[in-house]
Amino acid sequence: MTQAHFRHFGEAQRDDWALIDARFRDYVADAPRRVLAHLNNLAGDTHGYPVDRYEHCLQTATRALRDGADEEMVVCALLHDIGDDLAPANHAEIAAAILEPFIDPLNAWMIRHHELFQGYHYRHYFGLDRHAREAYRDHPAYARTVRFCDDWDQTSFDPDYDTLPLSHFLPMVERVLGRPPFGGLPDPVPETQREQD
Repeated sequence: MTQAHFRHFGEAQRDDWALIDARFRDYVADAPRRVLAHLNNLAGDTHGYPVDRYEHCLQTATRALRDGADEEMVVCALLHDIGDDLAPANHAEIAAAILEPFIDPLNAWMIRHHELFQGYHYRHYFGLDRHAREAYRDHPAYARTVRFCDDWDQTSFDPDYDTLPLSHFLPMVERVLGRPPFGGLPDPVPETQREQD
């Protein structure tokens, strides 16, 4: 059987779910390729920035790596703006949601809030409070988010920077996104252990 044959879940049988589970696990394992496809979609249009968003992401990751960040943080730096491809208005939220099952919760918080924290460097040009990030000063991820934005993200728009290529980061992405999602995936139980209705 290569495809389940039911019209609604009430018709589904154990073999259907075993097939779907196997296909789902393959799909989860392929996440790095799909995520990097979205990263590649950021190449080209600069939106007025000195570099395109793809170069910006590579540059952010390169700076984090050269500054001694651990592998997970480097992957966060590489992928922090992948949401721009789908929804620029809430790109940080999308990037955080994609990474969240595979990374430390404090790093997920950092990615989710990086746009607000980054605003320290430009919000005043739009009549907004550049110190808005101070509302989170007592949060356990505050210092790492400031470091991420101040040391790597906002400095990564240099067209002359010697940025590492994506190939340098591929093994890191595969290792981080290749982890079992926090909480794991449920395993099918033998027929004898299955709850009966």
